[in-house]
Amino acid sequence: MMMNASRPNAPLLTTKRHFKALDGLRGVAALSVVTFHFMEMAIYDYSRLFIGHGFLAVDFFFCLSGFVIGYAYDDRVGTMGVWEFLKSRLIRLHPLVILGSVLGLIALLFDPFAGTLAYHPGQITLMFLASILLIPYPAMHERGFNLFSLNAPSWSLFWEYVANIFYAVVVYRFTRRWLLFFTVFAAVVLCVVGYRAGMLSGGWSGRTFWHGGARVAYSFLAGLLVYRSKWIIHSRVGFGVLSVLLLLAFVMPYARGGWLREELVILFYFPLLVALGAGATLTPRSEKLCTFAGDMSYPLYMTHYAVIWIFGSYCGAYKPDTAHLALIVTSGVLVMVGFAYLVMVLYDIPVRKYLSSKRRLRREIKIAG
Repeated sequence: MMMNASRPNAPLLTTKRHFKALDGLRGVAALSVVTFHFMEMAIYDYSRLFIGHGFLAVDFFFCLSGFVIGYAYDDRVGTMGVWEFLKSRLIRLHPLVILGSVLGLIALLFDPFAGTLAYHPGQITLMFLASILLIPYPAMHERGFNLFSLNAPSWSLFWEYVANIFYAVVVYRFTRRWLLFFTVFAAVVLCVVGYRAGMLSGGWSGRTFWHGGARVAYSFLAGLLVYRSKWIIHSRVGFGVLSVLLLLAFVMPYARGGWLREELVILFYFPLLVALGAGATLTPRSEKLCTFAGDMSYPLYMTHYAVIWIFGSYCGAYKPDTAHLALIVTSGVLVMVGFAYLVMVLYDIPVRKYLSSKRRLRREIKIAG
């Protein structure tokens, strides 16, 4: 039988404890993405970047998401219903989608290093609306026909939403056998995509749109499979070792047949790291660090790209040497972390608390009525 209808009930709007080491690894991945995006603006050849596989952090995010969503909602999404589940995800994710779009719009209009703006107000308005509504709109040639011209990282959020919808509608009902079947099927599709494209960095542009679907399908299902199968490896491996193991995937060198090594990292290495992270042993100090890194990861990921566009314009205009590049990238990453902290404290947390309280109030009024 394909569906498993019996799930224990749980409080609908409560949150569960976090896997702290996984939160910390999410922060490491976010920092790696920011560094990679800075570097690729100056050096387009990924094989020359010390973090040339930083784009694989997105696949790690997807795998983490599958594990965490399964842990947080498997026992209650059937009771919540699709709409309540999606409201939970919208409250968690969408405030920063909107802010990232606003920041991207500001960067587009006031980039001090860019030339004359080539888009009329109607086109810019359409790009902005598409960005805040997460509707793919690859309209800017000079930005590689990015799916979301004002905030490039939103492409992964688009596919995250797609995965969440499929999870709430049907995937949460899968028995382990059917989950395994579809995970293997998604792995085959991902291998075909990697072989044809020569690498697995696609999904962000109009031309590679469906590559994103292949990437999220496998990694999300694999993370969910790790959780459902209880493949949690309890060990004394700490956050420092796990961080190094994750970074190894991002700094691995390029060579012939690189797509195959990328496949192996996504298919096996990242699920293994999730299993190790879920069972890791943390000291009180590393636990605090992981909590901070996890809290910072999403605001950092969704707000950094406005600065990246301006940095790209600067590189095109001034072509900085290696010493200046190192200084700018290092200071830029630190500044973006500080900015992400302010965004988290002054915007993201208050907005989510407000929306959650309004949601609870409406639910209480509905029950009382």
